[in-house]
Amino acid sequence: MLYDYRVYGRQYPGVQPGGQRDPDGDSSAAFCPLDHHFARFISRFDAQPEIYHLAAELSKSGREGHICLDLSGKPEYRHVLQNSPVIGRPGEYKPLIADEHCRLYLYRFWEYQEKLAKFVKTMQNAECKMQNDESDEQTAAAMFALKKSFCVISGGPGTGKTTTVAKILALLAQSRKLRIVLSAPTGKAAARLQESISREKKHFLPEIQDIIPKTASTLHRLLGTIPGSPYFRYNARRLLPYDVIVVDEASMVDLALMSKLVQAISPKARLILLGDKDQLASVEAGAVLGDICASNINCVVQLEKSYRFGEHSGIGAASRAVNADDTGEQSLLLLKSNTYADAGWVELPAPNMLASCLKDRIIQGFQPYLKSLQAPLAALALFEKFRILCALREGPYGVFSINQMVEKILGKERLISGDKRWYAGRPVMISGNDYTLGLFNGDVGIALYEKGGLRVFFPSPDGGIRSFHPLRLPEHETAYSMTVHKSQGSEFEQVLLLLPDKDAVILTKELIYTAITRAKESVEIWGKEEIFRAAVSRRIRRSSGLKDRIEKTPV
Repeated sequence: MLYDYRVYGRQYPGVQPGGQRDPDGDSSAAFCPLDHHFARFISRFDAQPEIYHLAAELSKSGREGHICLDLSGKPEYRHVLQNSPVIGRPGEYKPLIADEHCRLYLYRFWEYQEKLAKFVKTMQNAECKMQNDESDEQTAAAMFALKKSFCVISGGPGTGKTTTVAKILALLAQSRKLRIVLSAPTGKAAARLQESISREKKHFLPEIQDIIPKTASTLHRLLGTIPGSPYFRYNARRLLPYDVIVVDEASMVDLALMSKLVQAISPKARLILLGDKDQLASVEAGAVLGDICASNINCVVQLEKSYRFGEHSGIGAASRAVNADDTGEQSLLLLKSNTYADAGWVELPAPNMLASCLKDRIIQGFQPYLKSLQAPLAALALFEKFRILCALREGPYGVFSINQMVEKILGKERLISGDKRWYAGRPVMISGNDYTLGLFNGDVGIALYEKGGLRVFFPSPDGGIRSFHPLRLPEHETAYSMTVHKSQGSEFEQVLLLLPDKDAVILTKELIYTAITRAKESVEIWGKEEIFRAAVSRRIRRSSGLKDRIEKTPV
C-alpha cells in the first residue's frame, strides 16, 4: 500500500517528505525517509492516518535517544492505542506496545526495558550478610557493594570510583578465587579502567593481584560480536563465564546493549556498574544509568568527595556550579570571575577572527607532541595533554572546520606537512568498528614514519603499541578536535570547549558538565554568554519507562 506524503502533511502539519520541516507546521515533526519507511510498513496492518503518524514519531524519537513515545498528555490518541491491531498491551507480542501510562514502545525496546528492570529488581535483593563499620566513604561504599549482587557506584571525576571497585575486588578475592572481568563501552574507556585498576592493585598482596585482571575489554568484545549480526555469542542461552563483571563509564551504555549484557550474566554472578549519572547519556536510545540512579532501589552508592579537585580547584567548582545552576548565571559568573587559574571564560570570536584568536593556543597545545614523533608511545601520551572539544560536528565552530583550521595553522608553522592528507603526526579517531583489526569507534592513533613509509600507531590493550597501514584503517577522521560526546571515557590535561554561536537542542547542562570534567589540569570555555546560559538551563529529557518498571516489577 502506497501513501501520499501530501495527505499526511495536511493531516499532520510539519510532516514533509525527506525529513524536511514545514515552516508553517510543527517543527518537531521533521521525519526522515527511514521514519516514513517504518510508518508505511506498520500501516500495512492498520491504515489509520493516526497509526502512520505515531509510527513515524516513534521511529524519530528512537533516533533522538528516547526509549518510548510519551502520549500521556495527548488524550486524542487513547482510542487508537486501545484499539489498533498493531498495538499490544504489556505481555502481548505485537509490533508496538502501549503501557498503562500511555507510553508507546517498539516491541524490542519494551522487551529490553522489561528484561533490564527484572534483572535490576531481582539482583538488588540478593544480599550477602557482612559487617560494615567503616566511616571512610570509599571503604563504606565497597562494603555496601559487597552485600549486593548488583551495585551502581556513581560519582564525579576524582571521587575514587575505580579505587572503590579495586577495594571491592580485593575483598572478594580474599574469600575465594573468582573469575573477574573488567569492561567499558569504548576502547579508550577500557584502557583507562585497566590503567586505574593496575595502579590501585599494586597496594594489594601478590596473591590478590594475580586474581584481579591485568586487562580490560570493550563490552562488544566481552559479549562476542558476530559480524553482520545484532546478536552476541554470549546471551541468555550461553552465559558469560565470570563471577564478577565490572563495567566502567556506564552512562555511555544504551538500553539495548545493557539489556543484552544482563541477559548474558549468570544469576550467581555480580555486576558492578561505575559511572557519573550527571554526564551525557548514551548516543543510542536510553539513559540507563540515570534511570537506575533515579529509581528507589537500594543498590546505588553516590560518592561525593573529590580527591582530585579540592576546594581551590576551578574545574571542581565549575562542574559543581553547572550541576546546581538552573539558569547558567552563577556558573558563568564563576568562570568569568578569574577566581580560579584552572577554569576560565573567553568570549567567542566571530568566524572570520577565530583562527587568529586560536592560533597561539593551538601551537602551545599541540607543539609538544609534534616534536616527539620518534617514539609512538611518547607521542600518544603527549597528544592526550590538550584537546579542543566542540558541541557540533558541522558549522564554523564544529569539529570538521576546527580540524581543518588546526591543520592549516600547524602547516604554516611547519609543524606538519599540511599539504597532504596523510603526514607524520596526523592524529586520527576511528569512527567505525573493525573486529578483525581490533580497532573500534573512539580509538585514537597517530601517523608516524616507520621503515617502509607511514603507519598509524594505536595503544594496544596490553599496554604496548600496534601499527597499521593507513589504507587498512576502518572509517576515521582527524582528531585535533572532537565532539564532547566522543570525548566521553577520555581525560585530557587541558581542555578548550568551543561552543557554537547559535543555540541548538544538543547544548545541554550534561554536555557542559561532561566537557568540563574531561579536564584534569585546566579548562577554558569559548562561547557567547546567552548560548552558555541556554545550555546550562536545558537538561536532557529522554522518554523512558525504565524507572517505573524497576520500581513496579515484582520480585
